[in-house]
Amino acid sequence: MWLPPIAHSLCCPEQKGLFLMADSKPLRSLDGDTMAAEALLRDVFGIVLDEIIRKGTSASEKVCEWKEPEELRRLLDLELRSQGESQEQILERCRAVIRYSVKTCHPHFFNQLFSGLDPHALAGRIVTESLNTSQYTYEIAPVFVLMEEEVLKKLRALVGWSSGDGVFCPGGSISNMYAMNLARYQRYPDCKKRGLRALPPLAIFTSKECHYSIKKSAAFLGLGTDSVRLVKADERGKMIPEDLERQISLAEAEGAVPFMVSATSGTTVLGAFDPLEAIADVCQRHGLWFHVDAAWGGSVLLSQTHRHLLNGIQRADSVAWNPHKLLTAGLQCSALLLQDTSNLLKQCHGSQASYLFQQDKFYDVALDTGDKVVQCGRRVDCLKLWLMWKAQGGQGLEQRVDQTFALARYLVEEIKKREGFELVMEPEFVNVCFWFVPPSLRGKQESPDYRERLSKAAPALKERMVKEGSMMIGYQPHGTRANFFRMVVANPALTQADMDFLLNELERLGQDL
Repeated sequence: MWLPPIAHSLCCPEQKGLFLMADSKPLRSLDGDTMAAEALLRDVFGIVLDEIIRKGTSASEKVCEWKEPEELRRLLDLELRSQGESQEQILERCRAVIRYSVKTCHPHFFNQLFSGLDPHALAGRIVTESLNTSQYTYEIAPVFVLMEEEVLKKLRALVGWSSGDGVFCPGGSISNMYAMNLARYQRYPDCKKRGLRALPPLAIFTSKECHYSIKKSAAFLGLGTDSVRLVKADERGKMIPEDLERQISLAEAEGAVPFMVSATSGTTVLGAFDPLEAIADVCQRHGLWFHVDAAWGGSVLLSQTHRHLLNGIQRADSVAWNPHKLLTAGLQCSALLLQDTSNLLKQCHGSQASYLFQQDKFYDVALDTGDKVVQCGRRVDCLKLWLMWKAQGGQGLEQRVDQTFALARYLVEEIKKREGFELVMEPEFVNVCFWFVPPSLRGKQESPDYRERLSKAAPALKERMVKEGSMMIGYQPHGTRANFFRMVVANPALTQADMDFLLNELERLGQDL
């Protein structure tokens, strides 16, 4: 039987492990060559252990090796060509990717609401990626369907629910969007079929300190960003329930139909926790869906000492919670939790695809959970959290949360002792917001250009620290406040020495400003 050249090359023993390109030059391929594949992966894992796990978590190494975009393009050689490369070249590619990437596991990476490395969670991620399955049916993901069910049950119990539903989502923003879609569907189920034609003008209420995903969700769902009514927050960034009442009345007077309130437990910048009990009372009076975006602050529920910050969360209809943040489960691990027991997720999102969700299977088809979500393929996000929880136990995770609070308090007290450092406010969470006032501005708060000059300090210091690779901290303006640093104390490996380093490094970098 005649075979085309490529097919012939795959069938002939003498060509095993080779792939013939159009110019007939033999290049290595690992297809079918398990020994070569294993050798490659062992080498890659060795690089990962050395460059990411060891060096990437060492305070003596750089957080990043900064390069300008054009230089980085040249260094990485990003072009994709018709011919493959040798294993040695591929390994060098892996080293280069790691070398020029930001080490988010580094103890001096304070830039985001996630940082650090949990080895058990990483082990779960490695297993997940290697198994490479999709969590839509029990048929192909039996372990993970049951595992997700158990993990979600545990998270719901911490919220305060003995029953309910939920699903892992690709990020907290999508969790918030799902909640908005569910709230709309519950009020107007006909919108699934008829779309926006079935809806009156709708109104969503959230704090002006909310995550930007609330407006993005409204735009994506066709409600429009104008449907989001921003409720006033107090000086600490907490939603004011009295203004929520006022905004609801105003929306109704304008002909809109209120249907949802989204509160925040752990705002992105100030780390504020909205007063959930009072907001729940408002929602109950007006018959509104009550959603809590606890993507950042949800893990505080594990702490008996600090969980009072979320008092009232058990009255919510839905909760978004990201264990990949404060619990260090690794990106991504984002849960949407529901108090609903009517299978609302499936009613709202399901399409009953007959080639995937057959109803005459040989097992309980209720275990095919994929129709609860908008996605078809869905990665496994429960194993890393489950494995970490198995290793640490609830008590270990509680200690991890409590330790971040303790270190944040230590940092606050150190800031108060040092000249040139000024707190934006006393934090109630692990977001420590402060100004570094350069020597040239100290004692000049009354100068007319003080705020403008102070605003330039944080960006200048950020550039210096990133280019040196010594650390990374986020900064931002806020209302009338000049640019300030938002220090996030989340990495479980942090110590008081790291807090001291942060302050010392800012003094060093800013001594001539």
